Amino acid sequence: MMEVTIIISYYKALDNLKLILKSFNNQSNNNFEIILSEDDYNEETISFLSKNKSLYKFPINHIYQKEDIGFRKNMMLNRSIVEAKTELLVFIDGDCIPHKHFVKEYIKNSNFNSILSGRRVLLSKKLSQDIMNNSSLQKLNFLSLILSASKKLKEAIYFPYFQLSTKTRGLLGCNWGIKKQLLLDINGFDEDYVMAGVGEDDDVEWRLESNNVKKRSMKNKSIVYHIYHSRGYSEGEVLKNLKLFNTKQKDNHIRCLNGIKTISST
Repeated sequence: MMEVTIIISYYKALDNLKLILKSFNNQSNNNFEIILSEDDYNEETISFLSKNKSLYKFPINHIYQKEDIGFRKNMMLNRSIVEAKTELLVFIDGDCIPHKHFVKEYIKNSNFNSILSGRRVLLSKKLSQDIMNNSSLQKLNFLSLILSASKKLKEAIYFPYFQLSTKTRGLLGCNWGIKKQLLLDINGFDEDYVMAGVGEDDDVEWRLESNNVKKRSMKNKSIVYHIYHSRGYSEGEVLKNLKLFNTKQKDNHIRCLNGIKTISST
């Protein structure tokens, strides 16, 4: 029985995807489905999945744009929410490799009607290249992280026994989970954001918390390893999104108007 839907936000990085799916194939709990939420149209991805889907222990539902019309991540995330077959949803980005107990920890903490907020380890450029070149997860260990000068090493310590810290930081769109209904209550992600940053984490975090949904830290429980790459967006795009975010907060539409459903403002 499937207990959780993993939604992978993905854009043209097939080598990354192969490693991510390999890691999900090695999870300590296999009661999940994956929705590959692809923010473009790519024949390479379609071909790869048609040939290899049967090799994985979990079902994969691939959804994508009919054509690449630019950054529409939030639109694809909303489609994924609707498609999901389970009550618990977990969001991860297509540049993050999950720890082997990633799924288990989210399921274990799913009784909380909260935002389950995980963190990430920042792999160095060298270690990322080594892992990619060898298509291997063996170097995802603490010694390799230290020797390669990777960052956020405290986040790499797996400690599931009790909460080391109750402090919660800002939501990271690359590693978090929530009950589906709590997202439906705020009409999902706001599709007015058509540039990267803010819309897929800060905005949805603000609206959920404004709707009395609290954050619960998953630090040192649900761990992901972020593959090094150059930043895919500019400061100008972030500033535009922050300006839009400020406007949204002033308007105070906790249930966004342009989300899973389109709602009239009148």
